[in-house]
Amino acid sequence: MTIVAFARPAGRRDWQAILTRAAAIVDSYSTGVTLRQLFYRLVSEGLIPNRQSVYIQLSRLSAEARRAGWFPTLIEAGRSIHRYQTWADPEDARNWLRNAYRIDRSRTQPTQVWLGVEKAGLVEVLLQAFGDLGLPIIALSGYSSQTYVDDIVGEVTDDGRPAMLVYAGDFDPSGTDILDDFISRTGCWADVDHIGLTHDQVLDRNLPVMPGKASDPRAGTFVSQYGSLMQVELDALPPDDLTGLYQQAIDKHWDTSAYDAALAQEQADLDELE
Repeated sequence: MTIVAFARPAGRRDWQAILTRAAAIVDSYSTGVTLRQLFYRLVSEGLIPNRQSVYIQLSRLSAEARRAGWFPTLIEAGRSIHRYQTWADPEDARNWLRNAYRIDRSRTQPTQVWLGVEKAGLVEVLLQAFGDLGLPIIALSGYSSQTYVDDIVGEVTDDGRPAMLVYAGDFDPSGTDILDDFISRTGCWADVDHIGLTHDQVLDRNLPVMPGKASDPRAGTFVSQYGSLMQVELDALPPDDLTGLYQQAIDKHWDTSAYDAALAQEQADLDELE
């Protein structure tokens, strides 16, 4: 790997060393990584301060490094190229179907297990870890629209099995309220497992803390409960730690034999496509 030095100085901070470590962090993920995730990982390692101006610097300098050809690509949620699916010929289409065919592998489970996350940028991490299980994954991305709520309630209700929501979000006044609002408005969950972030996790894992917003109407209640106003981003949690929290919650409701039966049915269907 050839590392090209920057054409202009970036202050007294050693950005070359920071970006070298940042590239290693991105390469350590089995999924794509957003700039936001990368920023909070660097903050959590004490390499950069948790400031918007530094986030902007990281964005600019990592883009320069990508143009220089040595920094890995970051993903950007919401921006992609859209076009109809096409195939070269019928056999190409048949091969695509064989590779893409899946049944709902969770349909024989006694419980619907839904994975919820506050940030859309973390959906890819959950898909990589749990996509093979066939579990639905939802990103609340703040307070959910009524259309989104109605769609989720409709799917849960039509399924008929008891539904379990496993959820992780930021640790701040709004993060807690976003989940409470969603639970209240959906009203379809037999149980909710709020796996993080919690105050204990923030302290135990030494996650980077930034000041909370005093203008938040929930700030007073938050301070009375936790002693100070703070904001801790879920993105700062390493992906293995995050998926480990989800795995522990899933395991409480997962029937391995039912999953194996679903895989057997899927294979039988695939054999018919040969």
